[in-house]
Amino acid sequence: MKNLLKLTLIAVLSLTASQAFGQKFGYINTQELIIAMPETDSVNVKLESLSQEWTEQLELIQVEFNNKAQDYQKNVSTYTDAQKQAKEQELNDLNQRFQEFQNLAAQNMQQKQQELLAPIIEKAQNAIKKVGTDNGFTFVLDTATTPMLYWDEASVINLLPLVRAELGLPETAPAQ
Repeated sequence: MKNLLKLTLIAVLSLTASQAFGQKFGYINTQELIIAMPETDSVNVKLESLSQEWTEQLELIQVEFNNKAQDYQKNVSTYTDAQKQAKEQELNDLNQRFQEFQNLAAQNMQQKQQELLAPIIEKAQNAIKKVGTDNGFTFVLDTATTPMLYWDEASVINLLPLVRAELGLPETAPAQ
């Protein structure tokens, strides 16, 4: 009975060891991949245009605030207490509007960036999955989000060249 248990344990350990050594591990920097994709350039152009629009609107509010602040400082001695209070409240309201608009612009930019990048990220993920499946990888680490502190370069494969080929991208990214 003990011999049967020993044989079973040896068989299980041997099977586990052979499976572990047969696994393929890979890594890829998805940020590098996404930057290399041509679709990213058009996203950047759209985001830059949107950023410029928001900046122009913020500058208009800032100019209005500056003009009213200068007018207030120039004429403060001629205002009654009620006028001073009204002008100060107007400046505070304008400043608050500027800050709210600035926060809205930042949120809008982030949302638009996520919206525009979503199909590109999905395309990259699908290519990574296809390369991983086609080449028998057990798992693939994303070094853009989870940097590896150490790996044996002989046993872990960089999938970036394979995924670039899958997407029809040139071997190296063009100079930015």
